[in-house]
Amino acid sequence: MIREVIKKGKNVLDKRLIKVCFKSRGLATLYYTFFNSSFKREHQAVLSGKVKHLEESQVNRGNYFLLTRNIHRIEKGLLMRPRRPVFAREYIAETIDSFEQIWEPEVVETNPQMKWFYDVLENYFDACNSDDVVDLQRSRFIEIIKSRAHSNHTDSSVKSSSVPYHRLEEDRSTIAYEEFYKLTKQRRSVRWFLDKKVPRELVDKAILAGNQSPSACNRQPYEFRVFDDPNLVSELVQLPMGTKGYANNVPMMIALVGNLDAYFDERDRHIIYIDASLAAMSFMLALETLGLSSCAINWPDIEVREKKMDRFLGLEQHQRTIMCLAVGYPDPEGKVAYSEKRPLSLLRKYNYEN
Repeated sequence: MIREVIKKGKNVLDKRLIKVCFKSRGLATLYYTFFNSSFKREHQAVLSGKVKHLEESQVNRGNYFLLTRNIHRIEKGLLMRPRRPVFAREYIAETIDSFEQIWEPEVVETNPQMKWFYDVLENYFDACNSDDVVDLQRSRFIEIIKSRAHSNHTDSSVKSSSVPYHRLEEDRSTIAYEEFYKLTKQRRSVRWFLDKKVPRELVDKAILAGNQSPSACNRQPYEFRVFDDPNLVSELVQLPMGTKGYANNVPMMIALVGNLDAYFDERDRHIIYIDASLAAMSFMLALETLGLSSCAINWPDIEVREKKMDRFLGLEQHQRTIMCLAVGYPDPEGKVAYSEKRPLSLLRKYNYEN
C-alpha cells in the first residue's frame, strides 16, 4: 500500500516536472540528471566508444573504423568535379598511420576491404599534385608496400581496381519497380515458421545483401549475432518484448548490435541505429528472395532487459543492442497481419507544403 502511494506521488511529481523542464535545455539536463536515469546507459556507452576509438587511433595509431572512414573520404575527393589538385591534406597522415597497422594484403580474399584500402590510396597518390605533406605520406605508403612485397597482393592489378567508377548500363539490375514494390509488400512480419532448420549459407547471403546498404563513411558499425542452437534461441527470444504467443515457434534469432567505438564524437551517436536499420531492411528483403521470412522485433531500452541481453551476448560497454529478428521458413498455414500503411499524402511534403 505504501509503495503504491509513493509510486503514485512520484508519477504526479514527474508530470509536473516535465511540463517545466522541457522549456529549456538546461532544465531538461537537470531533469535527466537528478530525476530520470533513462539516458545513463547511453551516456556511458557513448563515452566508452569514444575512449576506445581515440585510444586506438591516437595511442595505438591503428583504428579500423578511422581507416575506413578516411578511405571513404578520399574516395569522395577523387570523384569530385572538379577535383582539387591537392586534398585530404589534413588527415592523410593519420590515414597512413592506421593503414600501416591494419593493412594485411595476405587476407585480401577473405577481406576485400584490404584491397580497397590499398587501391584508393594508390589512386589518391597518383592523382594528387606534389605537396610537402602529401609527398611525405606518399613515401611512407611506398615503403609500407615495399616492406610487404612478399605478400600475395601488393598491387591493384590483380583484380579490377576498387576505386570510384562510372556505373555502366550493362551492370544495372533488370528488376522493374513493379516487381520490387511487390517484394516490399510480400515482406511482412512472419510469426509462424515451419519446423525446419534455416541454412546458414542463406542467412550469410542475406547479410551480404544487407551490408550493401548505405552507411555513414562506409563504417558499417553493426554486427549480426546469429543464433540457431534451439536452447540459445529459446533463451534469446524471451529477452525482447513482443514475442509472447509465438516464441516457441522461432527457429533462428538474430540480435543486431551497434558499435559506438566507430565514432570519435558524440555527434555521431545515433548513426548505429540509422545504419543498422538500413542494413536490416535490405537483409529482410533478401531473405524473402531466398524463400525465408522474418519478424523485426523491437528492442526496448529497459535497464533490466539491457543487463540480461548484455550478459547473453557478452557485450562491451560501447555496444548497444538495436533490434532483434526472428528468421525461418514461413508456415503457409500461418497468417500475417495486413498492416495497412499510411497514404502517400501523410508521408511526404515537397518544399514548404503544409
